[in-house]
Amino acid sequence: MASSRKLSRRRNVTTWPRMSSTFWAAVLLTSLLIIYCGQLAAGTCEIVTLDRDSSQPRRTIARQTARCACKKGQIAGTTRARPACVDALIVRSRQWCEMTPCLDDEGCDLLVNHSGWTCTQPGGRVKTTTVRQDCQAS
Repeated sequence: MASSRKLSRRRNVTTWPRMSSTFWAAVLLTSLLIIYCGQLAAGTCEIVTLDRDSSQPRRTIARQTARCACKKGQIAGTTRARPACVDALIVRSRQWCEMTPCLDDEGCDLLVNHSGWTCTQPGGRVKTTTVRQDCQAS
């Protein structure tokens, strides 16, 4: 009687690991992707949200939120119209054009109160970017 109990337990134990190797490979790859995709590489950024408002004539207001994993001495900023990690001193001193925020063919100018910058395209179109107070390093 005791030997039949042991035999039945073994059958139950070995039934679930007998899944195909493809199944276990898929489970392993899925778990690795979840772990890997949740983290950013050091020195990189990604756009989390992007909202556009074109309700005013001749004007589009865009707000974006980025998530960055910056290295020591860096802080989230903008380089060539994309979120990027930049030297923290640029943000503290509010010398925005030093982080090269505009595209290659655009000119960068600081706003009078240093609250942001403008990028002027060759055709005369101007893009103005302002930095919220809570986003600046203290």
